[in-house]
Amino acid sequence: MLCGVAKENQQLSLNLRTPAHWGGPRVGAGRSRCPRARVPHRRREAVDAKHPCHVTFKVRRELRSLRSRRLVRELERTLADVRNRRFFRVVHYSVQRDHLHLVVETEGSEQLSRGLKSVGARIARAVNRTFGRAGAVLLDRAHVRTLKTPTEVRRALAYVLLNARRHAAQRGRSLPRLGVIDPASSGRWFDGWLDAVPLPADSPVVACPRSWLLRLGWKRAGLISCVEVPGGRRRAR
Repeated sequence: MLCGVAKENQQLSLNLRTPAHWGGPRVGAGRSRCPRARVPHRRREAVDAKHPCHVTFKVRRELRSLRSRRLVRELERTLADVRNRRFFRVVHYSVQRDHLHLVVETEGSEQLSRGLKSVGARIARAVNRTFGRAGAVLLDRAHVRTLKTPTEVRRALAYVLLNARRHAAQRGRSLPRLGVIDPASSGRWFDGWLDAVPLPADSPVVACPRSWLLRLGWKRAGLISCVEVPGGRRRAR
């Protein structure tokens, strides 16, 4: 008799899985993570007007090389359009096969965020316009490094302006001779070369630096030779 009562009072298990619907907590909810994302979506370090930043934009692998003459000129026109902005200024740049380097000045963290979104969107439109395509261009959010000392700024300037030499050296290719400036960079408007390089007659597409570190401070660490290899020896053998 007791056995029968126990069977009658036994609770049945229920399937309480959350039904599929829009909104609310559910398995697999949220934005999918890019499998090749390299820049964590964390709050960036606070920046101010005294410290410039080294910014890197990476683009998708399926795109053709960004170093085509036509695209470089289009990107230069894009940078010229934002040259005179007060709160976000691109002071130097270089265009590589699948990424771009910028040295920027900004008034603060909020202005940096807005400036990166604006410039990133302009870069994407310039790439799609030149290549006659549509769709996403940038691979991930921009990588930003704040430069706080003259040595850090000097290294960043050499890295950006001579980045093509760095990649050529890594691939074992012959390096350009003395006095040759990468045409896909702002090096022709740079006045801190150790070697004599004539300045061009055309108007610069980049902004003039305002921070002490970018105007004068970095020179305490030594002028930059156009035959250096960033990340390696200072002068090519």
